[in-house]
Amino acid sequence: MPAFALDPEQLAWCEELRTLAAEELRPLADAGEEGHVNRRLLAALGRSGLLGRLFAPDGRPASALDLCLLRESLAYACTEAETALALQGLGAGPLAIAGTDAQRERWLGQVTEGRAVAAFALSEPGAGSDAAALALRAEPDAGGGWRLTGTKKWISNAPFADLYTVFARTAEGAGSRGVTAFLVPGGRPGLSGEALEMLSPHPIGTLTFDGVPVTRDDLLGEVDGGFAVAMSTLNLFRPSVGAFANGMAQAALDAAVEHAGTRPAFGGRLRDLQAVSHQLAETATRIEAARLLVYAAAAAYDRGEPDIARRAAMAKLLATETAQQAVDAAVQIHGAAALQRGHLLEHLYREVRAPRIYEGASEVQRSVIAKELYR
Repeated sequence: MPAFALDPEQLAWCEELRTLAAEELRPLADAGEEGHVNRRLLAALGRSGLLGRLFAPDGRPASALDLCLLRESLAYACTEAETALALQGLGAGPLAIAGTDAQRERWLGQVTEGRAVAAFALSEPGAGSDAAALALRAEPDAGGGWRLTGTKKWISNAPFADLYTVFARTAEGAGSRGVTAFLVPGGRPGLSGEALEMLSPHPIGTLTFDGVPVTRDDLLGEVDGGFAVAMSTLNLFRPSVGAFANGMAQAALDAAVEHAGTRPAFGGRLRDLQAVSHQLAETATRIEAARLLVYAAAAAYDRGEPDIARRAAMAKLLATETAQQAVDAAVQIHGAAALQRGHLLEHLYREVRAPRIYEGASEVQRSVIAKELYR
């Protein structure tokens, strides 16, 4: 297996992305309203061509490694821009993976231009980590289509999205083999939703399906084949969740190093204290290890290697757990100032918690890894 390393062009692109995020996207993010879709920010991501990097010219998912570089670089300087981009990719990922040419032609251009907000509607009140326990029903109707009835919860970009990729049960008692994926526009009759107040700046909400009509034209992939579509999407995005976490972790570490080098303490500076310098060294080492694991998993995905589930789970697990530790350590080194509303670390402290839960909690990733080991 080749050792992993970024080439000079990739490193230069990452630097360009950090500058773009800090100088152009950060002001748009600051002008947005927490808990709502920032359409001006999304439009800027479209104009810059960054949303277009989510998908290849034929509409299929683009490079997983490019996605990781993109997410980490944006997250370092503007987590809101990173999240807006990632949610577009996750929401439209099933469309790119399993959609028809007509479906892609109808929606992907609007998604990559930032004109249509996409959302990935998998989780339910009783089906979070256990995604195969979906209860949202797709009941056949007289016209040859289905009616969706039930509830989705903790859906990012809900209830404001223009397009939802929805996973519903079409066969009772079949577990993961009885789930079908559908493409549902936000204005479809019978679909309603409400926002949830969450520890997260981006919108998260509940969707209620009251006999929402869907047809064969709304199918994503095959009937009863939706669980595979969901897992394929998550396998693509899990390493890049780790990249998002790495970007936050690096921003926290850099802030802590700078603070430790300038803060007077006990006749010297904070960094002169071994307890502080060793903590910074340990954090830096963990971040680098997580970064390498994330990039290696993404590169393996791009090469089509067979053990993607294990690699993706390892990458997400290590990177998100490391980011939590890195941000917490940076807060501790800064002291009370880091807890003030508006401080970078106060913002990161709120942002860093959720990635250990969504797209498969850390405990789920450990189960996936163990299952692959037992094979």
